[in-house]
Amino acid sequence: MSSIEQPCYTLINISSDYEMPNEMQLKADLEKGDSKTKIEALKKVIHMIANGERLPGLLMIIIRFILPLQDHTIKKLLLIFWEIVPKTTADGKLLQEMILVCDAYRKDLQHPNEYLRGSTLRFLCKLKEPELLEPLMPTIRACLEHRHSYVRRNAVLAIFTIYRNFEFLIPDAPELIANFLDGEQDMSCKRNAFMMLLHADQDRALAYLASCLDQVASFGDILQLVIVELIYKVCHANPSERSRFIRCIYNLLNSSSPAVRYEAAGTLVTLSNAPTAVKAAASCYIELIVKESDNNVKLIVLDRLIALKDHPSHERVLQDLVMDILRVLSSTDLEVRKKTLNLALDLVSSRNIEEMVFVLKNEVEKTHNLAEHEDTGKYRQLLVRTLHTCSIKFPDIAATVIPVLIEFLSDSIELAATDVMVFLREAIYLFESLRPLIIQHLLEVFQSIKSANVHRAALWILGEFANSQEDIEATIEQIKISLGDMPLVEDELKKAAGDTENIEEFGSSGSQLVTSDGTYATQSAFITNTPRNNQSKRPPLRQYLIDGDYYIGAALGTTFTKLGIRYAEIWEGQDPIKANQFCVNLMLILTYILRLGKSGICSKPIGIDDEDKILESIKILNNRDTEIENIYLQECSKSLNEMLAAKVDEESSNKKAKEKPGHKVNVDDAIVFLRTSSNGTEGTENVFELSLNQAVAGGSSIHQSSGDGASGLSTNSKLNKVTQLTGFSDPVYAEAYVHVNQYDIVLDVLIVNQTGDTLQNCTLELATMGDLKLVEKPQPVVLAPHDFCNIKASVKVASTENGIIFGNIVYDIGGAIGDRNVVVLDDIRIDIMDYIMPAICNDSEFRQMWTEFEWENKVSVSTSLTDLNEYLAHLLKSTNMKCLTPEKALSGQCGFMAANLYARSIFGEDALANLSIEKGIDKPQVSGHIRIRAKSQGMALSLGDKINMMQKRPYKAVAA
Repeated sequence: MSSIEQPCYTLINISSDYEMPNEMQLKADLEKGDSKTKIEALKKVIHMIANGERLPGLLMIIIRFILPLQDHTIKKLLLIFWEIVPKTTADGKLLQEMILVCDAYRKDLQHPNEYLRGSTLRFLCKLKEPELLEPLMPTIRACLEHRHSYVRRNAVLAIFTIYRNFEFLIPDAPELIANFLDGEQDMSCKRNAFMMLLHADQDRALAYLASCLDQVASFGDILQLVIVELIYKVCHANPSERSRFIRCIYNLLNSSSPAVRYEAAGTLVTLSNAPTAVKAAASCYIELIVKESDNNVKLIVLDRLIALKDHPSHERVLQDLVMDILRVLSSTDLEVRKKTLNLALDLVSSRNIEEMVFVLKNEVEKTHNLAEHEDTGKYRQLLVRTLHTCSIKFPDIAATVIPVLIEFLSDSIELAATDVMVFLREAIYLFESLRPLIIQHLLEVFQSIKSANVHRAALWILGEFANSQEDIEATIEQIKISLGDMPLVEDELKKAAGDTENIEEFGSSGSQLVTSDGTYATQSAFITNTPRNNQSKRPPLRQYLIDGDYYIGAALGTTFTKLGIRYAEIWEGQDPIKANQFCVNLMLILTYILRLGKSGICSKPIGIDDEDKILESIKILNNRDTEIENIYLQECSKSLNEMLAAKVDEESSNKKAKEKPGHKVNVDDAIVFLRTSSNGTEGTENVFELSLNQAVAGGSSIHQSSGDGASGLSTNSKLNKVTQLTGFSDPVYAEAYVHVNQYDIVLDVLIVNQTGDTLQNCTLELATMGDLKLVEKPQPVVLAPHDFCNIKASVKVASTENGIIFGNIVYDIGGAIGDRNVVVLDDIRIDIMDYIMPAICNDSEFRQMWTEFEWENKVSVSTSLTDLNEYLAHLLKSTNMKCLTPEKALSGQCGFMAANLYARSIFGEDALANLSIEKGIDKPQVSGHIRIRAKSQGMALSLGDKINMMQKRPYKAVAA
């Protein structure tokens, strides 16, 4: 609803908790009550009429005893009353009593109080009876010359509404308003007048704009917005006018109003594809993002920038603005920063990659000075991933990025450090020339790493890519330092006793036990008595082992095996004794770790799996086998290669999925000319085919349909969004076209009178269930016999939940007094799939969200499908979710399947799903369950309901 159609007065809250009084009591209160009693009685009357009650006996009472009163509250209530009260008789003629009311309108339009005049003028915008408006036209015209701007601007609104609905009452309205506009000084009045000319007489509006084109920059923002709208409409209808008004749009880019600059930038891009215009609009968007404090506004404008980037001819222009776009990183909102970095990554080129890396390095340094916050770690993670992508995309800058990123390995927040290790693993494999640099920096920060997961990743990289003798020896030296003094058990006992020189004295206390195999064992109380400062002095790898994390010990075993094999190959023909001594030292360290795990010193003993892994490493180092050595030295590298290749394939497929599909035409396809194509008649237009193509706009062509007409309609066809609300035999037939546009739902309801009677006060009454809100109540209409009309209703959506819109159509036949006729409407179910879009996240983000989300919905799989991949495809198509599990992992024939699914709503809500299904031998149908997790309960339940509905329908019906 435009601002010109806003309610005509300030509504007064009327409670819905009234106890419905009888008509006689209301008459008494209206006649003899004091001012307060009359106000309350009038509120009750309004409430009853609004709920469908017919109170004809009170009309004359209100005219006699309430209408003459000058109380302002009563005046406002009367405006509401006169709007909703029936004003016609049973045959559709105006009530005689309304003549008295019309005289009251005229007096209020001449009232000395300007706000009462203005409220009455806004009320007249709602009147649909020309008989009431005709006597008031001279008074309404006179209000254009009132001294107060509130009266004048509402007089313009009233004239515009009357001219639009009943042109014969004021045929010279455009000329009248044009003359008014020339002499008016108030910006709100000029805005309303210009808005009327825009819709009523566009030529006069253009003439006025041309006369003051140089003064537009000095106008108020409300008038500038209307001018931008006019230029947009005129230039699209007549492209030759673009050169005339485009300079005005350029000037409005410098307006003091952010709203005007935003609209002007959007209009400029639609009017011109010139690089200067695109650059000016993009610069305007960037300035708005930087200066605007509202994060929602930042996100909206960022979306406009992203839409500009998606245009093929605009991307090159935006590449020069990458550094300006990075200014948006000054925002503290994580979502804004994330979108900004993604946009900059898409636009960066070899010309400005070094500048971008310099800015990102400065951002990295800033994060070290920030106080630790929940979003600080996530922002560091975003910076790491951005620098990672830059290095892979532009290998020349990898050498400058690596030292910056390696500093994150000592970060106390594991998110960024883990992503750095992912980057180093990919970089050291792809860029062979950078391997010495990466290994050198990795060894330098090895002791400062604070996370066991990061240490394990570092050990894997060092074990896989440390090939030279110097690198191998340096790696083993760093590992020894991280483990501390050997043997581990004896050293721990010395530190626990507080005597590093005489362990026998500690043994005499009786707290030390020696087992039959010569190892030491202690009670758990031993750890309790250990001073706390001893733990802080332990080297990192030893601390992990003492804490019971022996998975790091298994990783050490694998690293030692690879390094030992390579070291032995280096010295095999030169000095075999040195190679054997090296391997023996490695086996000894692993033996110390095993003894530590069984000693009881640690918080928990070593697990069987970790113990077997370490023992296997000792055996391989002791007895070398060529086949096993190939597994460690060749197959691991091959697996990494396959994983990186799968990642590249997935990214390329995701990029292709985001690209807009083009219309492919074969060279031998016939060209169809609608003017000459016909069903056998040359030169006749096929009107039926043309109208059918328009009806199924957005779907497949009629030429592609086969069989019956319905089979040719695609799932995107507009006809598929039409919901039948009543039956064909009902006196009133209704159907609705449901148009979903992000946060808004617009219902375009067609109402058909199938009777031979005139339907008075035919009203569409709607209500909502779920997180939906009806924006405005549809106005009543009058339907002639077998007539029809379209009524639009808007509904706001606040979250991703399944919602229901229900209601009925009520009407009177010929204005007869009595019970109103009601036709109950079928429910309109709002599909959650209109708000869910496939999204992508990595494994660590998926696991983190899976842990954080508290709402879970477990859905059992019940289907007639017998193929696992077919069921997965059916699920993905029905839920708009993205399968995160690589396609290679799901390929092949197997009796079970596990996959992770992810989607994101337009409201920023995440939805996770884990599919676990199998196909039994006795029962060929797919069985299992789907676990859904979301941050909100409504999201989890709605998605579960959608899956249950999907399983009840056959696969072909969804795939059609």
